[in-house]
Amino acid sequence: MSAKSAISKEIFAPHDERMLGAVQVKRRTKKKIPFLATGGQGEYLTYICLSVTNKKPPQASITKVKQFEGSTSFVRRTQWMLEQLRQVNGIDPNRDSPEFDLLFENAFDQWVASTASEKCTFFQVLHHTCQRYLTDKKPEFINCQSKIMGGNSILHSAADSVTSAVQKASQALNERGERLGRAEEKSEELKNSAQQFAETAHKVRLWWDE
Repeated sequence: MSAKSAISKEIFAPHDERMLGAVQVKRRTKKKIPFLATGGQGEYLTYICLSVTNKKPPQASITKVKQFEGSTSFVRRTQWMLEQLRQVNGIDPNRDSPEFDLLFENAFDQWVASTASEKCTFFQVLHHTCQRYLTDKKPEFINCQSKIMGGNSILHSAADSVTSAVQKASQALNERGERLGRAEEKSEELKNSAQQFAETAHKVRLWWDE
């Protein structure tokens, strides 16, 4: 089971929540933690997770989840409601970059995703979720690539490709139908001409025999 699948099952499912997306991150500026829950120091992995409740009306939130070194379990840390998100900064709109910032009402974090691709996927899901679940105050997305701003652009691209393929296939069938129709008309004309020629030839032969 992947880490994200385990987080979804262990952290969100028991609270009747669905995890929509997650990105593994590290701080761009080191933040030292003097003590852990066990009283010692240690390394840990951090995930920024996006989830939504199953109950109605659905409530979306962003949660910081950690996995400490030597442990197979995950720990829920800070959680913000999606309404508290004020700004999403993609840092560089001109290239694939793993860096990004999240600005909340009461917090500001600077992150580096494990890969630029993972960040891009998370941003697409985040943008789409904001458009779907926030009606009034939506966060500002700045310095983001255009492919991110589509939210579910991957789905749109796939849908557009399918639509285009269907249209091309339909056009090809129509053109083929037209060609077949013209061929059938031509064949019928040739058939009629041949029949008339045969009848004329028959009449000429009868006249000649007389």
